[in-house]
Amino acid sequence: MTLALILVIVSLLFLLAIRVPIGIALFTVSFLGIVAVRGMRPALQIVAQEPFSFVSSWTLSAIPLFIFMGLLVQTTGMSASLFHASRLWLSRMPGGLAVAANFSCAGFAAASGSSVSTAAAMGRLAIPEMLRYGYQPGLATGVVASAGTLGSLIPPSIIFILYGIFAQVSVSKLFLAGILPGLLTAGVYTVMIVVRCKLDPTLAPKIEEKVTWKERFISLADVMPLVLVIGFVLGGIYAAIFTATEAGAFGALAVLVIAVLQKRLNFQNISEALMAAVINTAKIFFIAIGAVLLTKFLAITGSGAKLADLALSLQGNRFLLLSMMVLTYLVLGMFLDPIGVLLITIPVFLPVLNAIGFDLILFGVLVVKFIEIGLLTPPVGLNVFVIKSVVGDSVSLVQIFRGVGWFLVCEAVVVALLFSFPSISLFLPNW
Repeated sequence: MTLALILVIVSLLFLLAIRVPIGIALFTVSFLGIVAVRGMRPALQIVAQEPFSFVSSWTLSAIPLFIFMGLLVQTTGMSASLFHASRLWLSRMPGGLAVAANFSCAGFAAASGSSVSTAAAMGRLAIPEMLRYGYQPGLATGVVASAGTLGSLIPPSIIFILYGIFAQVSVSKLFLAGILPGLLTAGVYTVMIVVRCKLDPTLAPKIEEKVTWKERFISLADVMPLVLVIGFVLGGIYAAIFTATEAGAFGALAVLVIAVLQKRLNFQNISEALMAAVINTAKIFFIAIGAVLLTKFLAITGSGAKLADLALSLQGNRFLLLSMMVLTYLVLGMFLDPIGVLLITIPVFLPVLNAIGFDLILFGVLVVKFIEIGLLTPPVGLNVFVIKSVVGDSVSLVQIFRGVGWFLVCEAVVVALLFSFPSISLFLPNW
């Protein structure tokens, strides 16, 4: 590993430690690294060419489309209808409202592509309802914080799109690879919630309200159009009718039409969705441009090739290499946002993965799982702090972290299953 690479990584970690935004930190250290190796004029030429070349990628245009689609679902109240329907159908189970929140997060994740957005949107809807019925605060907040991470795994996932572009693998295959692990995670969460609440009914008092079958089926009428759109988008990708970008365009247009037909759309909510989509897209693209420059720096210095040679020398101990990568994701995930973690690490890890011949689709799913865990772990579990901002002083941060602890055990079980049975991730994309 070159001295230049070590200096760049140390400088990057220092800037992040003093709270410099990730995009600015990545851009600064990469640009200065290129200046140090090649000089100012070549560095300026690279800055003039590489960002435009990257941002003009057709696949990348799926990101603002899926962001807009998810924000429309949130601002027009479709997410509220999703939780209402789940609540009517599942509330009679042990811990029924928590189970409903879990599956509502999974459903909203299939429209938003963002863990933070999923946790924030469903937290405002589900947590007050659970607390009103006497649910333990740790369970009520922990389930939404944890199930919110499904936004990174269940397609369409913004992280999968970025990973696919940098790793040069099919985004559509990554989307398909995330479906079964996402459903598995939601299923394991459900089993844990039901078993805990069955053994200790004080966690989630039984709800005695009477709900008719007519009310249940009426609730489905509000959410069925959204479910059909999500199914058609994913089915279109699976059947090779859509590319990821075309699926994003179709999904955003379809949700817009549904909002109009259901008379949910007005100037305020569409303007909020558009403005938030522009801001979020700009943030993501700026971080991604910094990662592009870091990748260019690695190519110029030959650091990527040296990392690959190092990996080949340790190929007999793949477990050690993968363990180091896992530890890196878990540690960085405690302090940084998911996209920052991904774009800092992928340029460095990709040559190593190629050298040892590890399946990049499978690694993409595992990376998302590790990032999900990072969103829940102290001291800076981002989803936990999102939920804290939603509940205010009614639930303490300690209670939320304790509630999340049970779901981290579930995450460990899911990760062990994904490592032991790679076909869980690879079955659909390989079919």
